[in-house]
Amino acid sequence: MLMHILDLVDEAPADMVRRDAPFTDLDLNPATLDDPSKVADLLVAHPSLMQRPVAILGGRAVVARPSECILELLDD
Repeated sequence: MLMHILDLVDEAPADMVRRDAPFTDLDLNPATLDDPSKVADLLVAHPSLMQRPVAILGGRAVVARPSECILELLDD
């Protein structure tokens, strides 16, 4: 399911990863997050790093942060 969400979101896979304190504590290199499968593995291991909420409608998805971003799904 996570790979499906990464496919639906128009953003780069790395953009699905939060860059707050837990990211820094894990000493992660953002340059390694260009591969969707690596991002999925990271998010499975550390779910708190996932940007959320993610809104899905039909074949599209957006990270609804800020919440106004959800309007992108309703434009079509």
